Amino acid sequence: MTSPALTLVLGGTGKTGRRVVRRLTGRGHVVRIGSRTGGIPFDWNDSTTWQPALTGVDAVYVSYQPDLAVPGAPEAIGAFAELAVRTGARRLVLLSGRGEPEAEACEKALAASGAQWTVLRASFFAQNFSEGDFLGPVLEGELALPVGDVQEPFVDADDIAEVAATVLAEGGHTGRTYDLTGPRLLTFAQATAAIGAATGREIGYVTVPAEAYAAELAAHGVPDTVTDLLTYLFTSVLDGRNAYLGDGVRQVLGRPARDFTDHVAEAAATGVWTPGAAS
Repeated sequence: MTSPALTLVLGGTGKTGRRVVRRLTGRGHVVRIGSRTGGIPFDWNDSTTWQPALTGVDAVYVSYQPDLAVPGAPEAIGAFAELAVRTGARRLVLLSGRGEPEAEACEKALAASGAQWTVLRASFFAQNFSEGDFLGPVLEGELALPVGDVQEPFVDADDIAEVAATVLAEGGHTGRTYDLTGPRLLTFAQATAAIGAATGREIGYVTVPAEAYAAELAAHGVPDTVTDLLTYLFTSVLDGRNAYLGDGVRQVLGRPARDFTDHVAEAAATGVWTPGAAS
């Protein structure tokens, strides 16, 4: 009697990872959560944890922390992918970014491993406003970023997870790169206005110089490496290069991507944007 297939989900407690885990287990798949606090710990910064986490694994959802744009990411992705293939986990699905040369270098490293690879290039997450770095400023009533009127097709993390789970569970996606976005382009000002409309609150958006943004992060004790990464992402990746729609959600799932306002309505109903009510 053969054992059921085992899928390793890296970042299995994060925004997309925990959603991938939920969908795979809902399909009846056996999942191992890859995180520093997992039953079998996994840490991108400690390569001695990679082999134990890969033991017995057939497929891997590869989510790199903190971002594929950080120095050393292509080398880490390449080394991990090669080890995965040698260990027997040949199907690798990489969560990548749009318009990032560094992310594309990571994609090439993944492909060079000989894995049955699939790349998911995702735009900025809608959940960044409700679960991520933007939540605090939104609760305070004003989001300030070094981004002007650039449009971004915010993608729902639930769409990413459903695509990832489908690709991991089914065949026919090897060698494919899917561009995952929402169905509509929005500026950050329009996104915060949509949250304000759903919550009945005044939520402003302010464009600030990159230097002022970096200084504000430093004043709040954010490490220099994180400050540099965020400043790079907002000033380079969000320079208009990604102001177009992708069709990856429809290609894989056969349905349109969820609109930003769908997420906003659901999140608002939970009270996450109500000051004093969010946990």
